[in-house]
Amino acid sequence: MNKIAAIQKINALAASGTPFLLIADFKCENNLVLTADEVDPNRILYNINGFGNFDPSEVHDAGIKLKRKPISFQDFEGKYNRVHEEIAKGNSYLLNLTQPTRISTSANLKEIFNQSKAKYKLWYQDQFVVFSPEIFVKIQHGKISSFPMKGTIDADLPNAAATILASEKEMAEHATIVDLIRNDMSQFAKKVVVEDFRYIDEIRTSDKHLLQVSSKITGQLGSGYLDRMGDMIYSMLPAGSICGAPKQKTLDIIGAVEGYERGFYTGIVGYFDGKNFDSGVMIRYIEQQGNQLVYKSGGGIHFLSDAKAEYQEMIDKVYVPVH
Repeated sequence: MNKIAAIQKINALAASGTPFLLIADFKCENNLVLTADEVDPNRILYNINGFGNFDPSEVHDAGIKLKRKPISFQDFEGKYNRVHEEIAKGNSYLLNLTQPTRISTSANLKEIFNQSKAKYKLWYQDQFVVFSPEIFVKIQHGKISSFPMKGTIDADLPNAAATILASEKEMAEHATIVDLIRNDMSQFAKKVVVEDFRYIDEIRTSDKHLLQVSSKITGQLGSGYLDRMGDMIYSMLPAGSICGAPKQKTLDIIGAVEGYERGFYTGIVGYFDGKNFDSGVMIRYIEQQGNQLVYKSGGGIHFLSDAKAEYQEMIDKVYVPVH
């Protein structure tokens, strides 16, 4: 369904206290708003922080290994330079540049869904699978919270946590996104504050140990907010952490530079339990394209960025979180 229809259905379901699953693509052009009865487990499996139709008994820790075939550094650098030119012109302060990486693995998409460990998981019609660590927004008892995740480092590097927290580039990038989301939330929430600025999350995979930096932003919603839940959610899309700032101009640059369609990658998946809403940004994403699996990943480009470091970060994010 289109964006307007999705907003209207969310407003109606939330107002009546009816649980639903929301899946929205990056451009908010393809949206699914499904009640529990409308979710076919043969087509959609999900686990949103413990809510879902996922059967843990299907998990068998077999280990998942990926072989990666990223685009060449030369191709990446060409796109990176175009982004840097736009930043130098003042057209963007921060842009999340993403690219597809061809991968091969013995596991299929459903097996990856079953075995991956993440807060937000989705398997969709054997077309794609998501295992995301990043919260988009939570709405609980009149309070809205957002947890932008921006900044990644290999945890095995010496003094990794101190290094990323002290990085001028990472600080500037993170502060830009926090400010953007704070402004987005202020459209409909009061008393918007940054409760926790730049804390560390750990993510372990079969062959990687990563640290990622997040912040917590909260605000208070007025009475009757359930009637407007769809409007609130979509007013914040696309998520600031996966586009950049200023948002609209940066989205235009992304469309001109990336050279491929993100599709559902960097959209959101969320669940309303009848009272509260929880959602994640669809990063850590594998898509089936014919006989080829494609993993989409990227990172924020800032005026202090380095092309080789950003290229490596894009590759480092191609993983499945299994122990």
